[in-house]
Parts: sequence; structure tokens; C-alpha cells
Amino acid sequence: MKTVGILGGMGPEATILLMQKVLDAVPAKDDADHIPLIVHQNPQVPSRIKALIEGTGEDPGPVLAKMARDLEAAGAAALAMPCNTAHHYAKAVEEASDLPFLDMLELTAAELARAGARRVGLLASPATRLTGVFEAPFAAQGLEPVTLPDDSGLLAIIRAVKAGEDPEGLAPRLAEQANALVAEGADHLLVACTELSLLTDALPGGTSWTDSLDCLVGGIVAFAKG
Repeated sequence: MKTVGILGGMGPEATILLMQKVLDAVPAKDDADHIPLIVHQNPQVPSRIKALIEGTGEDPGPVLAKMARDLEAAGAAALAMPCNTAHHYAKAVEEASDLPFLDMLELTAAELARAGARRVGLLASPATRLTGVFEAPFAAQGLEPVTLPDDSGLLAIIRAVKAGEDPEGLAPRLAEQANALVAEGADHLLVACTELSLLTDALPGGTSWTDSLDCLVGGIVAFAKG
């Protein structure tokens, strides 16, 4: 199997969740059956929120580019990044290395199309909307993004996850945001922030949903076994 290098730490819990999901995705009978990963768990990547929303932070691109080079030098055969917003800097990652980049946004858009989604409600950081990172992948699959008129509530939940607040206390707040997207006309919900991937149990029943982190897991397993 081929080794996949993970640009992690954005945030740390989301990276650990990715690793657990990759582990769970393989029906292994022995250690050697599992997917080999090299994980660069770097919580010091400059804040995407400060750089893209507040306009006061350091550019994360150079740090991500160095991580890509480090992972290539360590023996990775491909790169993956479990952070939707950080895909705004995907070009810096791709230009820093000759390795293939498993683009979570493209993998997600393809999965949404297979699921029959059309109007996709984004449970995401405002930075994801502001940068338009999903626009091209969605357009290629005939998908229409649905966002909230005010997504400050989602940002507050994301900040609370990063601060280590109890997920049970955050669950009703995420459910409220999800229901608001359905009221805006979404026929499918997308968990498009890996911090929110830790709270998917809070999503309301009766509405189909996809987690972008799961889509990346599928891409990692397919590449490693391919």
C-alpha cells in the first residue's frame, strides 16, 4: 500500500478524527492491513480565521508549503489536508511538492453529486464562503451552495470546538444552524468544517447530509490501495 502524508493540526482533534476514520474504514485482520499515514500534526499553522476573516493574521501558505515538503521528504506518496478552509492555499501545497494532492473539496463535490444533492447547505466557517473554495468544485458537478444570511453562529460554534467546549452543549446550537439552512432551501447538508465533523450526531433527522472529512477518508483509502 502507498503512504499518504497528512497536513494536520487544523485543528488537532479533527486530524485525530481523520486518522480514526481511516483506521475504521479498513476491515483489517492484522496491523499490516491498515493504511500507512505520515501525519504532520502542526497546530502552529497560522490561523485561517485571522488571515481570511479578520484580515490581521499571517499567511498560512508558506507554512503549509513547508509541511508538504517535509512530508514528501519523509516518504509520503500523496498529500491530504483535513481542513476545508485551508484549501484556499491548496496551490501553495501543490507547487511545493511533486506529490499528488488529494483534494477534499473535489472529492466532496463528486460524492454530493453521486448522492443526488442539488442545493447544498454549507455548515462551514464564514471563511469558506468568503474565499469561495467550493465554487469551482460545485459548479463542475452542477451543485448550488446554500449559505445563511448570517453565519456568525457557525463561527462561534467552530471557535467553541477549538476552545475545547463540551460537544453536548454545542449540539443544539449546530442543529439550529442546520435547520436554518433547510429553511433556506437546502435539500442536502454538507459538514464543510472538520471541527464540525466532531458534532455530526447533532444533525437533525430527516435531511440527508455528507461530511467532507468522510469524503477525504474515501480518497485516502482509494489512493493507498490503488
